[in-house]
Amino acid sequence: EGGAALMAVGTGSGDERAKKAAEDAISSKLLDITIDGARGVLFNVTGGPSMTLFEVNQAAAIIRETAHPDVNMIFGAVIDPNMGDDIRITVIATGFERSSMPRRVLERQPRTESRRADSSAYIRPTESVSVHADLQPGEAKSASSQPLINKDDLDVPTFLRNRR
Repeated sequence: EGGAALMAVGTGSGDERAKKAAEDAISSKLLDITIDGARGVLFNVTGGPSMTLFEVNQAAAIIRETAHPDVNMIFGAVIDPNMGDDIRITVIATGFERSSMPRRVLERQPRTESRRADSSAYIRPTESVSVHADLQPGEAKSASSQPLINKDDLDVPTFLRNRR
């Protein structure tokens, strides 16, 4: 899926650790964005040796409920002894419909552009330069009268030097 993407990580421990980790991952508290309506979701569940297949399926069900009904979802699971009793879920979601994107994100772009237009630091005076100032009216300069590429210049690739 193309378009905007969201990457988030959630962790959980204790009772219902997979549910906590999945809910934490699908709603980014810092960005105030969720995976609602995502058509493509890739996620990974990492847990210690005590992680069960039931917990992985529970996390997948929570993520699937939030995404688009026709979501293309791919997931994996990793047993990492260093995780102990914790579970970490990493989610990458994409394929959001433009109308479902958060309003705050859509408004940010125009505000930045309007600020730029008002700023005098970005305004430079321009000069009008005539390309053929030495020509008299009614005269036309031939494009082939001057070679554009010097055939002895070895810094220019051969195929460009040999063009006619």
